[in-house]
Amino acid sequence: MRSKLGTALFLAGLLAFFGAFLMYPLGYVFSNAFFPGGRFSLSFFKLIAGRADVLLNSLRLGLVTTAATTLLGLPLAFLMARYSFRGKGLLGGLLLVPMVLPPFVGAIGMRQLFARFGAVNLALLKLGLISEPLDWFGKGGFLGVVVLEVLHLYPIMYLNMAAALANVDPSLEEAGRNLGAGPVKLFWTVTFPLMAPGYFAGAIIVFLWAFTDLGTPLVFHYYSLVPVQIFQMVSEVHENPMGYAWVVVVLAVTVLAFYISKRFLRGEYGMMGRGHIGEGRQLTGWKLAAAYFGALLIVGLALLPHLSVALTSVAERWFFTIFPEKVSAKFYLKVFSHGLTLSSIKNSLFLSSLSACLDLAIGVTIAYLLIRGRFPGKELLDVLAMLPLALPGVVLAFGYVAGFSGTFLDPRHDPFPLLIISYAVRRLPYMVRSAYAGFQQVDMSLEEASLNLGAGPLRTVRKVTLPLVAANLLAGGVLCFSFAMLEVSDSLILAMKEQFYPITKAIYSLLQRIEDGPYIASAMGMLGMLLLAVSLLGAGKVLGRRMGELFRVR
Repeated sequence: MRSKLGTALFLAGLLAFFGAFLMYPLGYVFSNAFFPGGRFSLSFFKLIAGRADVLLNSLRLGLVTTAATTLLGLPLAFLMARYSFRGKGLLGGLLLVPMVLPPFVGAIGMRQLFARFGAVNLALLKLGLISEPLDWFGKGGFLGVVVLEVLHLYPIMYLNMAAALANVDPSLEEAGRNLGAGPVKLFWTVTFPLMAPGYFAGAIIVFLWAFTDLGTPLVFHYYSLVPVQIFQMVSEVHENPMGYAWVVVVLAVTVLAFYISKRFLRGEYGMMGRGHIGEGRQLTGWKLAAAYFGALLIVGLALLPHLSVALTSVAERWFFTIFPEKVSAKFYLKVFSHGLTLSSIKNSLFLSSLSACLDLAIGVTIAYLLIRGRFPGKELLDVLAMLPLALPGVVLAFGYVAGFSGTFLDPRHDPFPLLIISYAVRRLPYMVRSAYAGFQQVDMSLEEASLNLGAGPLRTVRKVTLPLVAANLLAGGVLCFSFAMLEVSDSLILAMKEQFYPITKAIYSLLQRIEDGPYIASAMGMLGMLLLAVSLLGAGKVLGRRMGELFRVR
């Protein structure tokens, strides 16, 4: 009886939390978008129709990024899933390196390399290969945003497609070959239908990530995108209700994307053949050399943002020269002495630590209830826990500003409470998945033995279950902490006063300082990249193949 009462209280608390900080902001946005002044109206959506170019640009960005990551990820997935060769493990690790540098930070260095009079154009001019500087990023910077998104997001597409290919039953493909199907026809009629769930899982994440990214377009000064429009309207949220309508548009595109994905996976995609690929065919000779060349070329291009940020961070001065005029570590020292950077680091450490602790408390409770509990509404709790993974950060942050304005949580006065909550809500799925994986591996007989010896449910969880899943909880906590440290959308929107700036808002602010801002910002970016790299490596060691499940929406 006490156990049932405790479960009911936990569920009530969780539902209240999700209601207040997930459903309420979304509901507030919808009510103001469709019922301005208390009356139903579509007037703001009619005004948006006059800015169709903004929506089309965002859709184009998402679709082009998805198509480009598919073209990069598919051959890599076939290479890593179907073939065996020396150095495969090392190459697989290198392919994932771009994930440790958010495109928001990479854009800083890429601007330095590929600006009109950046290092690349100056080198080509000196070699006589061009007569005037090239516009590498296209009109308005759209191409630059695409390139950064593709180089950062192709690992997500590659991971999902490689996992999907590994689950394709080889005997089905062999049957297709025996019936005379060529490689192209075999792929479209057998292989792709069987790997479709994995592909669309990656495609949806890539599309929505690119569609809702805020930081990269801001760095490239490309403002004709929906997230940037929302960001610019935060300061006038009550004077100009257009921001509500734009947020509804983002949510509509998100829902539509998932609906289309589900439609594609119906019917003949519903039942999948499944098999074990084994070690795969051996690659040798020129085929191995060609595979290495292609994969390393992609890795090399993907590492360009990392290289450019690293060079910018140690350049004492880098202006109208191919290489930095002088190398110095003084900007790393400034990171820990400059007033803005030092306070932002302290703020981010404080905010990320508390949000990770909140994720730990809520995530462990949810995972345990999903694994061990039996109660009505279990599926609803699962959906609510995973929903933030599909919810764009710019949507939630705007909803917080609008919904809690004028209350004790108003971010205009002190954004810390909402920053902690927003970081926690956005990263909660990582903790739930990590804890869920750990609880799955704990034999229930161990808990039953503890209960039979007289220990209560809470004591059993504390003394038996949690120590057995401690590694999983540590991995999830580290991921939640590190991703919160480098969160972009929530930080840019919610932190409005300089004394409250987290690291990413400080980096954006520093970029406005022409003299030394980009150099200090790059040094901060390198430290953030190091933090994220260590976090991902540590979590990968603990979670192994389950690591990829953290980035999937069920």
